[in-house]
Amino acid sequence: MFISQDMVAKMKSGSVTVDLAAESGGNIETTVKDEKIITDNGVTCLGYTDLASRLPTTSSSLYSNNISKFLLSIGPQTTKVKDYFYIDHEDDAVRGMLAVENGKLMWPAPMPPPPAAPAKKDQKSAESEVVDYRAPYAQGAKRAGYLAGGVLAVGCISPDPAFSAMFTTFALSNIIGVQVVLGVTHALHSPLMAVTNAISGTTALGGMHLLAHSNSAGVSALAAAATTLSTVNIVGGFIVTKKMLDMFKRPTDPPEYYHLYGIPAAGSLAFYTAGSMSGHVPEIDSAAATLAGLLCIGGIGGLSSQSTARLGAASGQAGVALGVASTLGHLHPDFATTAKIATLMGIGGAAGKYIGDRVEPTSLPQTVAAFHSLVGIAASAAAVGDFANAPVTAELDKVHLASIYLATVIGSVTCTGSLVAFGKLDGRLTSAPMQHPARDRINMGLGAATLGAGAVVMGGPEFGTGMAALGGALTTSGLLGWHMTASIGGADMPVVITVLNSYSGWALCAEGFMLDMPILTTVGALIGCSGAALTKIMCDAMNRDILSVILGGYGTKSSRGGAAMKFEGEVTQTNVDDTCKLLMESETIIIVPGYGLAVAKGQYPLKDMVDTLRSAGKKVRFGIHPVAGRMPGQLNVLLAEAGVPYDIVEELEEINDDFDDTDVVLVIGANDTINSAAEDDPNSEIAGMPVLRVWKSKQVIVMKRSLAAGYAGVENPVFLKDNTDMLLGDAKDTCEKLAVGVKALAGK
Repeated sequence: MFISQDMVAKMKSGSVTVDLAAESGGNIETTVKDEKIITDNGVTCLGYTDLASRLPTTSSSLYSNNISKFLLSIGPQTTKVKDYFYIDHEDDAVRGMLAVENGKLMWPAPMPPPPAAPAKKDQKSAESEVVDYRAPYAQGAKRAGYLAGGVLAVGCISPDPAFSAMFTTFALSNIIGVQVVLGVTHALHSPLMAVTNAISGTTALGGMHLLAHSNSAGVSALAAAATTLSTVNIVGGFIVTKKMLDMFKRPTDPPEYYHLYGIPAAGSLAFYTAGSMSGHVPEIDSAAATLAGLLCIGGIGGLSSQSTARLGAASGQAGVALGVASTLGHLHPDFATTAKIATLMGIGGAAGKYIGDRVEPTSLPQTVAAFHSLVGIAASAAAVGDFANAPVTAELDKVHLASIYLATVIGSVTCTGSLVAFGKLDGRLTSAPMQHPARDRINMGLGAATLGAGAVVMGGPEFGTGMAALGGALTTSGLLGWHMTASIGGADMPVVITVLNSYSGWALCAEGFMLDMPILTTVGALIGCSGAALTKIMCDAMNRDILSVILGGYGTKSSRGGAAMKFEGEVTQTNVDDTCKLLMESETIIIVPGYGLAVAKGQYPLKDMVDTLRSAGKKVRFGIHPVAGRMPGQLNVLLAEAGVPYDIVEELEEINDDFDDTDVVLVIGANDTINSAAEDDPNSEIAGMPVLRVWKSKQVIVMKRSLAAGYAGVENPVFLKDNTDMLLGDAKDTCEKLAVGVKALAGK
């Protein structure tokens, strides 16, 4: 026996074994004489002893199929005009087969002209192609010089050792944040956004700090708002994170006992509480805050793989809880203030649970945007309250004033920008960009007004003047955030979400400098870097420049700005029955889902269809574009919710080279991410954007509600290609019909 059963068991699903020695017992252990069987792992084993007699029939079928397709290509089915046959003399296959036309002998076909001789390369152009190996090193050295000079410059202007220590914390947290976030797998980018959302709720610590030192009702109101809204973010964010991670669980996964980590978490809290209340270990507060920061870092680092993701979520929860406890221990508030903090956090927690329990996978992007707005409000409220709470505002040092100003401005931009993003993603506002003719002048004017107000704040004014300037900065920055986000089109919303996520982190950083709380600086830098790293990933996936996204409008870095190509052709449509037959006749299938699948909630019938195809021995995989959906990783979560195994869900880089060897690609609700104009038209608005090359497969079926352009508003020439058929209709309804049809053909 040449091939054992164990060897077959290790083959990939969709593999086929053909045993030519089946008549004499076979060389493969799984062979059954004169039968075709499919193993548990999806391997098709053929043991036919009459293969030689089957080949003529197969050959005749293939030939007749080719002839019928050829005749249909010139008939009314293609021209859509009754009794009109179109004979294309430019088509080599048609012209070569044409013998007589209208009584005139057309055979043999004229010989094609010889190919033109390749143009000789100009010596000058050849010389211009010399690679400059020194350039990247020079650029790297320049960046290193800028970084070193910048850090040393901060040391020159540092007002005191406390600021230098905080800056060190900030710098190291940035480095750690970037490294941790870049290690997170793409499939878990949505849970990453949810975790950072929850951790950014540590703006509650600023509210608690303000409540403990408040000297007026107005300040107490601002502190209460910051504490309550931040707690909504914490509880809601962690609930959403857990829901998303639970979707990736598989029935075959081993049991998990993450609740056991509650023992050391509770033990740490008890140890810290006892030490803090004893009054004999004053530095335990700093140690607890450091531990909280490390646990928050672990919360993001755990998302590097599916196996550690839920442990990461537990780590993040423990970090935030310990951060709250260490803040209370540091403040030592009286009983009334403690009760007030507990009540406010209880209200916020209840609201967060209510929201988190009702979030659906299709609502994740707008929920994340809404949570970002709460962080922005909390940061601005705490900053304004801290300024108002100062005994003598004119005596505040420059670092404190700068921190107050930055927290106010960044929080305001985050709040209004997030609200606009929420409206666009939730369908309450149009996704089209607001193209005001004076857009850039408005942005510059609002930016100048915000900076001018900042200059007044930095001058150390009296209370009245300072509050007026801070209020002006709050207003103009809020308007700037609203206008800039409204000027960004819906196609860029994945980038906007990550940018706003980064903003919330930097607002938290500013609050840390303002209150001299290293934990806020650490967590803020972590979240800021997280958003920045995701923004770079999203921009690379769209071939966009971050500055062009923020300033509004569309167009990639590769777009030349000329007139886009006009693609001509006719769309051909298919039906459910023919699609089912095509799927059952194919061996390799790739499914490319888009946001249309999420909107229609068609992932469950799609999963049923995939199960049937895989049990029939078909090799089925999913191809996910980095910006598919409306936030990073949304489609991965959607498929996980339906129970699709994540090991058959592959990213663009993993699957893009496999389309050439694929029998059929089923595109469901995707458009811009499969648009061949990105590669074929240098003047296209999406030129250079990495796309899934579905058109290279043998056959493409595109499922869409209509033939309208995608979110970017760019026409898709893939719809006009000869190997593409359109299957129009609601994604969920069509997937249900496909699932039923495939089951019927499979005999189930």
